Amino acid sequence: MSHTDSPRMRCTSAYAAARTALLLLLLTPAVAWADVTAFLGMATTDGHRQARGVSLGLSLLVVGFEVEYANIAENEPEGAPSMKTTMFNGVVQSPGRMQVYATAGGGYYTQHYRDLSESGFGTNLGGGVKIGLFGPLRLRVDYRVFSQKGTPFQKTAQRWYVGANLSF
Repeated sequence: MSHTDSPRMRCTSAYAAARTALLLLLLTPAVAWADVTAFLGMATTDGHRQARGVSLGLSLLVVGFEVEYANIAENEPEGAPSMKTTMFNGVVQSPGRMQVYATAGGGYYTQHYRDLSESGFGTNLGGGVKIGLFGPLRLRVDYRVFSQKGTPFQKTAQRWYVGANLSF
């Protein structure tokens, strides 16, 4: 048996090959996926009000980012203001055809009630699921809690929505 055929040398060579493969895997760029969602739903704080919007996301396997614009309608009889939000969120999601995700972020809000208006910084926290239907089309179900800073008419808002999600 030669020196290079010894069990110790084979083990060392296997470790070196595994380290090299792991290093190459870590240095290989991840495939990025993007998606767009158009949604309809409702805000459930201070009565039921229609919510609608759109989001655009970018994912790197389980970590991603999204920007979302949403509009919640005013309900004057209930005393609930309208609210427009533009939020930038971080997303953590499971891989696969059915993706469970959690999201958190912040951005800008504007609330209107009757002839009055308030704007400022807000945050949101939520989660949901994206369910593959066929091809790149998915169903997205989402829940968010919004917290507005400053002097808004409504400090917090809860929103549910269902949307058509297209991944590309």
